[in-house]
Amino acid sequence: MMNTAETYHVPVLLQESIDGLNIKPDGIYVDVTFGGGGHSKEILNRLGKNGHLYSFDQDEDAEKNILDDDRFTFVRSNFRYLRNWMRYYHVAHIDGLLADLGVSSHHFDDETRGFSFRFDATLDMRMNNRSGMTAAEVLNTYSEEALADIFYIYGELKNARKIAAAIVKARSNKNIETTSDLMQATEKLFQREREKKETAKLFQALRIEVNREMDALKEMLNGAKEILNEGGRLSVITYHSLEDRIVKNVMRAGNPEGRMVQDFFGRTEAPFRLLSNKVITPSDEEQERNPRSRSAKLRIAEKV
Repeated sequence: MMNTAETYHVPVLLQESIDGLNIKPDGIYVDVTFGGGGHSKEILNRLGKNGHLYSFDQDEDAEKNILDDDRFTFVRSNFRYLRNWMRYYHVAHIDGLLADLGVSSHHFDDETRGFSFRFDATLDMRMNNRSGMTAAEVLNTYSEEALADIFYIYGELKNARKIAAAIVKARSNKNIETTSDLMQATEKLFQREREKKETAKLFQALRIEVNREMDALKEMLNGAKEILNEGGRLSVITYHSLEDRIVKNVMRAGNPEGRMVQDFFGRTEAPFRLLSNKVITPSDEEQERNPRSRSAKLRIAEKV
């Protein structure tokens, strides 16, 4: 399937998220979700000759979109290793970090990766298809209890236990290897009027588990907390309640659990200051133009 930077991924909340970084021309910035390069290009447009941008992506397909610019460094890695890579590049502090946490439209449209139930494909779902367990391996090796937990926690599916039981029963006859295998194993468990929505939640839960997305997000945000300069900005776009809750908690309390910490004098200690308690959402025009943006929420915080 042929893809260019333009078709790979349409950047969501482009101007709002980059405006939120309050870019200094000579600053150092990080885009931890490079994808098609849309957000990175806009950051570079606002940097002067002495500024620099580091962009992360673990998907080898994203490497086709690498930008030819002396002020740009592409990091072939999961963003959970943010601190390690900045140390590798001798960068002690940065002036801003952007994260667009949504799955690229490229992944959903790639018929070979198993991210979407629109296509009959091998259940891979790895963002980095060079390492780690595939979705098929998760489905065929995890215990019924473990599968139920994944579907309930990451997919917020109320009938998670029934789904897990159906999968275990189906795999006792033959391994679940493709999207159609999974659909056939679970098709009787979803009400017709909610079938697509519930199936999407099932696929979301598997994708999150395969890529350890929640753990990676927590590690990246902890890294950002440590390396952002005072006054540096954190601009994060989320697409579902699980990741949004983690981002909101880190921005408000400094930790993923939202636990407020006080000093000896009873003053609340928080590393960030939310620039707005109200999330920023795409305009009606953007949602019409880019359906992927409809569930997007942008939160911006400043290091204090």
